[in-house]
Amino acid sequence: QVQLVESGGGLVQPGGSLRLSCAASVSIFSMYRMGWYRQAPGKQRELVAIVTSAGNTNYADSVKGRFTISRDNAKNTVYLQMNSLKPEDTAVYYCNIVTTQFYNYWGQGTQVTVSS
Repeated sequence: QVQLVESGGGLVQPGGSLRLSCAASVSIFSMYRMGWYRQAPGKQRELVAIVTSAGNTNYADSVKGRFTISRDNAKNTVYLQMNSLKPEDTAVYYCNIVTTQFYNYWGQGTQVTVSS
């Protein structure tokens, strides 16, 4: 069983930055894919960014150039650096891992609120 613990959310003003962290209870070195998703009130959960075991990344168009996903295999942690935050980035952000057997695991979510 894989456990994921997110941290780093909070309240930030428009234009500000936050860094989310997702600590895994197992080694992430060979995980097929890790990523961040978000869900705003009344909306479906959507992909924000993913990083594969090969280090390839993919981003939602709405966050390209502002968000950066990275992974630290030594710490079993995935990060999401969020810059130039906008009110529309307000959501609960969830960490996701897909194993090489294609099992999906989710964190409990962390709230990000962008407001003045």
